[in-house]
Amino acid sequence: MTGAATDELSTADLVELYRRMLVIRGFEERVAALYRDGEIPGFVHLSIGQEAAAVGACWPLREDDVITSTHRGHGHCLAKGLDPLGMFAELMARDQGTNRGRGGSMHIADPGLGIFGANGIVAAGLPIAVGAAAASQLRANGSVAVAFFGDGAVPQGAFHEAVNLAAVWRLPVVFFCENNGYAEFSTTASQHAASLERRAAGYGVDFLAVDGNDVWATASLMTQLVAKIRDGAGPTIVEATTYRWHGHYEGDPQRYRTPEEVAEWAARDPLVLHRRRLESAGVDVADLETLEKAVSDELAAAVAAARELGSPRVDSLHDFVVVPRVSRDEPAAVPADAPVFRTMDAVRLALETELESDDRVFVAGIDVGDGGNVFGLTRGLRQRFGDRVRDTPISETAIMGLGVGAAMAGMRPVVELMYLDFVGVCLDQLLNQAAKLPFMTGGAAHMGLTVRTQFGAGRSSGSQHSQSLEAILAHIPGLSVVMPSTPADTYGLLRAAIQDPNPVVFIENRLLYGMKGPQPSSDYIIPIGTSAVVRPGTDVTVVSVSRMVHEALSAAETLAPDGISVEVIDLRTVAPLDMVPILESVAKTNRLLIAHEAVVPFGIGAEIAATVARDALNHLDAPIERVGAAATPPPYAPDLESAWLPDRDTIAAAIRKLAAF
Repeated sequence: MTGAATDELSTADLVELYRRMLVIRGFEERVAALYRDGEIPGFVHLSIGQEAAAVGACWPLREDDVITSTHRGHGHCLAKGLDPLGMFAELMARDQGTNRGRGGSMHIADPGLGIFGANGIVAAGLPIAVGAAAASQLRANGSVAVAFFGDGAVPQGAFHEAVNLAAVWRLPVVFFCENNGYAEFSTTASQHAASLERRAAGYGVDFLAVDGNDVWATASLMTQLVAKIRDGAGPTIVEATTYRWHGHYEGDPQRYRTPEEVAEWAARDPLVLHRRRLESAGVDVADLETLEKAVSDELAAAVAAARELGSPRVDSLHDFVVVPRVSRDEPAAVPADAPVFRTMDAVRLALETELESDDRVFVAGIDVGDGGNVFGLTRGLRQRFGDRVRDTPISETAIMGLGVGAAMAGMRPVVELMYLDFVGVCLDQLLNQAAKLPFMTGGAAHMGLTVRTQFGAGRSSGSQHSQSLEAILAHIPGLSVVMPSTPADTYGLLRAAIQDPNPVVFIENRLLYGMKGPQPSSDYIIPIGTSAVVRPGTDVTVVSVSRMVHEALSAAETLAPDGISVEVIDLRTVAPLDMVPILESVAKTNRLLIAHEAVVPFGIGAEIAATVARDALNHLDAPIERVGAAATPPPYAPDLESAWLPDRDTIAAAIRKLAAF
């Protein structure tokens, strides 16, 4: 259906709508000049011509409502209430910019105002808006989320997954499409085989169309719609037809459209159209001219003030990458005579403890609710905690984006990625969103997100269900990566991960789910970023992680009768990497072996070896050795997999070689 305008807006409202559009137009025109003159670095994408859509869409929003934006996001941020001075300063890379000079044009955000970020990744903001809407639904606070996107984002899988999840959960979110006729250089007609209206019907969500160059019509439609969504109406797609006057980016030669087309749309300038409406409503022309001058003067003053601000200090380069953690002491060892429990019990108990103690915590993923997880790890949690344990569609990008958006909204989401191998399906939300948003917002974005996942070779699961991919994630600044090896460590580290203010990927080994060990007390927590000496020795240091720790311990036990004393170190966390016990051990044993389940080239062993070679070279009496899987995809045939995967015999042979050197 098509949304019609109403008469609910007063003359004062209509003037305010005009003022807000003037701010956006004036801001963008000044940005164009600043960019032309070299005062703004990087990329710039302007929204001149689309002011009415931004202002109208944000008109009914409260401060606690959330928007996510696009690479063309200046107008959305200004319409939601962001200060032009801070934005000018940000674009000019000043330390007092909105995001401390870390975000720039494509990444402006202010979570405190509900602005969860412009975004350089097409469609990436939609799943994040879904996460913010889920947080609102869990809190029942009546806030809504608006996800701005262009027509070029519709073919993205993130669009499909976000809209589908919002529809399934009936989330309070508006998917607001600014259809400006072009996806970069391609016309909208060349990009889509079906209209957005038909797509909306396929998802079972409402669809509204509006003239995106008419701020009155857009604001009226959104006022009605947002009120309905606050009352529980569920998600809606809005398509606002508009036009960008400038190219896809500043400097775009725009050979893909004609001057006649641009002139035709310029005749429908949203500011000119609305000014005529104001004059027809009896607003004095002199008053409008006074308003226009006031806005122009305000923006000119903001530019002048931004020019006087300083750049970020070079010594602040590492700020905002990781939020400082709560200092924790290593807990006392679990008594050997403590009750016995399994790793799978540890996972469930840790989740249960955090759900009980913090109402911000919720769990979401594929079959984690009624199904209790594919391995039965979350069985019973939904029955106890209700909607705080939620089943999702099979939509990894939406699941990760759900976690990102909910974390930014102040929740403590624990989202499950069923298999670590599937990280490639949703890597953007980890690589470009979870890991970077705290940094790109100058520390303003909360990201207390835990991603639980699992891996494990040795059971003929094949090449797409057996990979040890921790090195990929450990290579991303801002992500923490945890890999426990025992039931007690699983419990203590998972609790620490959920409480941590940083995004943590918690990787379990499914072959350890049935492993038994002593159960710690309920308050047991292990600090993230600490490795542990799990077997003392004097001749060779073996560093390992996850299931390979047990293979290393077995190898050490086998070699003990031969007089070879092996010290085994369990990393527990691979990012950040705790090198202190490793360096201390190498200073004692003078020999180092690193054993992991991942393939050897470019694995975490390479980083450990490089650090030891740099910091402890004088202590080494033998070359550093690495043991890991062969540099092939994991094979299916049992004999091939056995040859591919390292084990205690492989480790023992490498230790013997080092001891004999």
